[in-house]
Formats: sequence, C-alpha cells, structure tokens
Amino acid sequence: MVNSRKKPSFRRWMSYSYSRVSESWRRPRGKTNKIIRHEKGKFKMPCIGWGSNSATRNLHPSGFYEIVVCCVNDLNNIDKKTHAVKISATVGRKKRTEILKKANEMKIKILNKTDRFN
Repeated sequence: MVNSRKKPSFRRWMSYSYSRVSESWRRPRGKTNKIIRHEKGKFKMPCIGWGSNSATRNLHPSGFYEIVVCCVNDLNNIDKKTHAVKISATVGRKKRTEILKKANEMKIKILNKTDRFN
C-alpha cells in the first residue's frame, strides 16, 4: 500500500506541546480525535500498510538473520548460509574468544567481531 513512500516517524499526539508527554507512540483515544479521523496535515497513524516487505523483514542490512549467541554450543544450530552471529554483550573476554575461534572454524559470519575486547 505505502511501500513506495518513506515511512513517517510516528509521534505521540500533543507531544510537541507538553514536555511531560514523550514522543513515543501511544494510540490516541476518543472518537473526535483528529488523528483517528485521519485529518489532513495531522500526524500519521501506524497501520498494517506501513509494514515492510515480508521477504526482507527482520533481516540485517548484510542480508542475514541475526542470531544472538551466549555460549559456544549455540553455534551448533546455525545455518551459515542464512544466519549471522551477534555475540551477546554479557559475554566476557575468555568465552568471547572461544566463540570467535569456533565461528571462524565453521566459517560463520560474525556481526560484532570488533566490539569491546578485540
């Protein structure tokens, strides 16, 4: 429906007027609300038509599906053609080097290879 146009930033109604109202989206309630009635010039409201293409949904920009890995055994269930590994932020240096070594042996793509310790 709307895939040819850029998706708007969905902002909360009246967030521009009050500092106590955050910009994060909340659905407006009320039958006379201008967003619900889709009046011209008002904020856009999220609907199913703004969704991304189902073939590319949840894909990393590299074209792989992201899998978060916490230990070496998690690498056994990964398909290297479609999945890429992201090492969890809670993993320490020792276990991280083990995961990197095993992933290089299995030729699995690692998305955050150079973070923190290396």
